[in-house]
Amino acid sequence: MIFPKRHRQDDVDPLLGKPASFGIHRYLQGSANLFEENRLLKFAIVGLFAITAVLGAEIYSSDRNRRTVIVPFGAGGDLYVTGSVPSSDYLRAMTRNVVALAGTYSAYSASQQFQALLGIAHPSAYNAMRDSLNAILDELSGNPTLSIATYIRADQPVTWTSNEITVPVEKVRVIGGTIRKFRGNLRIGYAIENGRFWLTHLIEDKFDAETR
Repeated sequence: MIFPKRHRQDDVDPLLGKPASFGIHRYLQGSANLFEENRLLKFAIVGLFAITAVLGAEIYSSDRNRRTVIVPFGAGGDLYVTGSVPSSDYLRAMTRNVVALAGTYSAYSASQQFQALLGIAHPSAYNAMRDSLNAILDELSGNPTLSIATYIRADQPVTWTSNEITVPVEKVRVIGGTIRKFRGNLRIGYAIENGRFWLTHLIEDKFDAETR
Protein backbone atom coordinates (compact mmCIF):
# COMPACT_ATOMS: atom_id res chain seq x y z
CA MET A 1 0.00 0.00 0.00
CA ILE A 2 1.34 3.43 -0.94
CA PHE A 3 0.56 6.20 1.47
CA PRO A 4 0.39 9.81 0.23
CA LYS A 5 3.36 11.97 1.20
CA ARG A 6 2.56 14.14 4.18
CA HIS A 7 3.84 17.68 4.27
CA ARG A 8 5.34 19.15 7.41
CA GLN A 9 3.75 22.26 8.78
CA ASP A 10 6.96 24.20 8.09
CA ASP A 11 6.80 23.34 4.39
CA VAL A 12 3.40 24.92 3.94
CA ASP A 13 3.60 28.10 1.89
CA PRO A 14 2.30 30.95 4.11
CA LEU A 15 1.00 32.68 0.99
CA LEU A 16 -1.05 29.68 -0.02
CA GLY A 17 -4.64 30.71 -0.41
CA LYS A 18 -3.82 34.37 0.18
CA PRO A 19 -4.46 37.12 -2.36
CA ALA A 20 -1.50 38.55 -4.32
CA SER A 21 -1.78 41.86 -2.48
CA PHE A 22 -1.01 40.03 0.79
CA GLY A 23 2.47 39.04 -0.45
CA ILE A 24 3.25 42.56 -1.60
CA HIS A 25 2.09 43.96 1.75
CA ARG A 26 4.20 41.42 3.62
CA TYR A 27 7.28 42.32 1.57
CA LEU A 28 6.80 46.06 2.07
CA GLN A 29 6.30 45.60 5.80
CA GLY A 30 9.52 43.56 6.07
CA SER A 31 11.44 46.17 4.09
CA ALA A 32 10.09 48.94 6.31
CA ASN A 33 11.15 47.06 9.44
CA LEU A 34 14.62 46.51 8.01
CA PHE A 35 14.94 50.18 7.08
CA GLU A 36 13.86 51.19 10.58
CA GLU A 37 16.44 48.85 12.12
CA ASN A 38 19.17 50.28 9.87
CA ARG A 39 18.18 53.81 10.81
CA LEU A 40 18.32 52.99 14.51
CA LEU A 41 21.71 51.39 13.98
CA LYS A 42 22.96 54.55 12.28
CA PHE A 43 21.64 56.67 15.14
CA ALA A 44 23.41 54.40 17.62
CA ILE A 45 26.72 54.69 15.74
CA VAL A 46 26.43 58.48 15.49
CA GLY A 47 25.60 58.67 19.19
CA LEU A 48 28.61 56.50 20.01
CA PHE A 49 30.90 58.78 18.03
CA ALA A 50 29.42 61.84 19.76
CA ILE A 51 29.98 60.34 23.20
CA THR A 52 33.55 59.40 22.25
CA ALA A 53 34.22 62.96 21.05
CA VAL A 54 32.86 64.47 24.25
CA LEU A 55 34.90 62.13 26.44
CA GLY A 56 38.01 62.85 24.37
CA ALA A 57 37.50 66.60 24.78
CA GLU A 58 37.03 66.18 28.53
CA ILE A 59 40.21 64.13 28.84
CA TYR A 60 42.15 66.66 26.74
CA SER A 61 40.86 69.57 28.82
CA SER A 62 41.61 67.75 32.05
CA ASP A 63 45.15 66.99 30.87
CA ARG A 64 45.80 70.63 29.90
CA ASN A 65 44.47 71.89 33.23
CA ARG A 66 46.34 69.32 35.25
CA ARG A 67 48.51 70.98 37.84
CA THR A 68 52.18 69.99 37.87
CA VAL A 69 53.74 70.75 41.24
CA ILE A 70 57.42 71.60 41.06
CA VAL A 71 59.23 71.95 44.38
CA PRO A 72 63.04 71.98 44.05
CA PHE A 73 65.12 71.15 47.10
CA GLY A 74 65.27 74.08 49.49
CA ALA A 75 62.69 76.11 47.56
CA GLY A 76 59.62 77.71 49.06
CA GLY A 77 56.34 79.12 47.80
CA ASP A 78 53.69 77.75 45.48
CA LEU A 79 55.77 76.53 42.56
CA TYR A 80 53.46 74.87 40.05
CA VAL A 81 52.25 74.90 36.46
CA THR A 82 48.59 74.42 35.58
CA GLY A 83 48.39 73.36 31.95
CA SER A 84 50.54 76.06 30.33
CA VAL A 85 50.07 78.69 33.06
CA PRO A 86 52.84 78.96 35.70
CA SER A 87 52.23 80.33 39.17
CA SER A 88 53.63 83.74 40.15
CA ASP A 89 56.07 82.15 42.60
CA TYR A 90 57.29 79.80 39.88
CA LEU A 91 58.00 82.71 37.52
CA ARG A 92 59.80 84.63 40.27
CA ALA A 93 61.97 81.60 41.06
CA MET A 94 62.85 81.07 37.37
CA THR A 95 63.58 84.79 37.00
CA ARG A 96 66.09 84.72 39.84
CA ASN A 97 67.77 81.62 38.41
CA VAL A 98 68.02 82.99 34.88
CA VAL A 99 69.35 86.38 36.05
CA ALA A 100 71.97 84.63 38.19
CA LEU A 101 73.10 82.36 35.34
CA ALA A 102 72.99 84.93 32.55
CA GLY A 103 73.92 88.09 34.43
CA THR A 104 76.61 87.21 36.97
CA TYR A 105 79.73 85.49 35.63
CA SER A 106 83.47 85.67 35.11
CA ALA A 107 85.95 84.08 32.76
CA TYR A 108 86.14 81.10 35.12
CA SER A 109 82.44 80.42 35.64
CA ALA A 110 80.79 81.59 32.42
CA SER A 111 81.19 78.42 30.37
CA GLN A 112 79.48 76.18 32.94
CA GLN A 113 76.71 78.71 33.59
CA PHE A 114 76.00 79.19 29.89
CA GLN A 115 75.75 75.44 29.40
CA ALA A 116 73.07 75.40 32.11
CA LEU A 117 71.20 78.15 30.24
CA LEU A 118 71.41 76.24 26.97
CA GLY A 119 69.93 73.26 28.82
CA ILE A 120 66.62 75.14 29.11
CA ALA A 121 66.81 76.90 25.74
CA HIS A 122 63.85 76.14 23.50
CA PRO A 123 64.87 74.10 20.42
CA SER A 124 63.67 76.91 18.14
CA ALA A 125 65.95 79.42 19.94
CA TYR A 126 68.89 77.16 20.76
CA ASN A 127 71.21 78.11 17.89
CA ALA A 128 70.70 81.87 18.26
CA MET A 129 71.19 81.73 22.01
CA ARG A 130 74.29 79.56 21.69
CA ASP A 131 75.85 82.03 19.24
CA SER A 132 75.10 84.96 21.55
CA LEU A 133 76.61 83.22 24.58
CA ASN A 134 79.65 82.10 22.60
CA ALA A 135 80.29 85.76 21.66
CA ILE A 136 80.43 86.59 25.39
CA LEU A 137 82.83 83.69 25.97
CA ASP A 138 85.07 85.04 23.20
CA GLU A 139 85.10 88.45 24.90
CA LEU A 140 85.98 86.85 28.22
CA SER A 141 88.82 84.86 26.68
CA GLY A 142 90.41 88.13 25.55
CA ASN A 143 89.76 89.83 28.89
CA PRO A 144 90.39 87.30 31.69
CA THR A 145 89.94 89.98 34.39
CA LEU A 146 86.46 90.86 33.15
CA SER A 147 83.57 89.97 35.42
CA ILE A 148 79.90 90.90 35.39
CA ALA A 149 77.45 91.07 38.28
CA THR A 150 73.74 91.70 37.73
CA TYR A 151 71.25 92.47 40.47
CA ILE A 152 67.45 92.67 40.36
CA ARG A 153 66.42 96.15 41.40
CA ALA A 154 64.19 96.32 44.46
CA ASP A 155 62.82 99.76 43.58
CA GLN A 156 61.21 98.59 40.34
CA PRO A 157 58.63 95.81 39.87
CA VAL A 158 59.25 92.68 37.85
CA THR A 159 56.46 92.31 35.30
CA TRP A 160 55.50 89.50 32.96
CA THR A 161 53.16 88.45 30.20
CA SER A 162 52.30 84.98 28.94
CA ASN A 163 55.63 84.79 27.06
CA GLU A 164 58.06 87.35 28.48
CA ILE A 165 59.40 88.54 31.83
CA THR A 166 60.72 92.10 32.14
CA VAL A 167 63.28 92.44 34.94
CA PRO A 168 64.68 95.84 36.00
CA VAL A 169 68.35 95.22 36.82
CA GLU A 170 71.57 96.94 37.73
CA LYS A 171 74.62 95.62 35.94
CA VAL A 172 78.13 96.04 37.35
CA ARG A 173 81.00 95.53 34.91
CA VAL A 174 84.47 95.11 36.37
CA ILE A 175 87.60 94.87 34.21
CA GLY A 176 91.01 95.34 35.80
CA GLY A 177 90.43 98.01 38.42
CA THR A 178 87.67 99.79 36.51
CA ILE A 179 84.07 99.52 37.67
CA ARG A 180 81.14 100.66 35.56
CA LYS A 181 77.47 100.43 36.49
CA PHE A 182 74.46 100.36 34.20
CA ARG A 183 70.74 100.14 34.70
CA GLY A 184 68.17 98.76 32.34
CA ASN A 185 65.80 95.87 31.71
CA LEU A 186 66.55 92.23 31.07
CA ARG A 187 63.79 90.72 28.95
CA ILE A 188 63.47 86.98 29.44
CA GLY A 189 61.40 85.23 26.80
CA TYR A 190 59.86 81.96 27.89
CA ALA A 191 57.40 79.26 26.91
CA ILE A 192 55.64 76.61 28.99
CA GLU A 193 55.19 73.30 27.17
CA ASN A 194 54.04 70.11 28.90
CA GLY A 195 54.68 71.67 32.28
CA ARG A 196 58.28 72.58 31.38
CA PHE A 197 59.89 76.04 31.33
CA TRP A 198 61.72 76.90 28.10
CA LEU A 199 63.93 79.92 27.50
CA THR A 200 63.21 81.58 24.14
CA HIS A 201 65.32 84.76 24.28
CA LEU A 202 67.44 87.00 26.49
CA ILE A 203 67.51 90.69 25.54
CA GLU A 204 69.16 93.61 27.34
CA ASP A 205 66.92 96.62 26.87
CA LYS A 206 67.46 100.34 27.61
CA PHE A 207 70.95 100.04 29.06
CA ASP A 208 71.99 103.41 27.65
CA ALA A 209 72.13 105.31 30.95
CA GLU A 210 75.24 104.77 33.05
CA THR A 211 75.10 105.39 36.78
CA ARG A 212 78.16 106.30 38.82
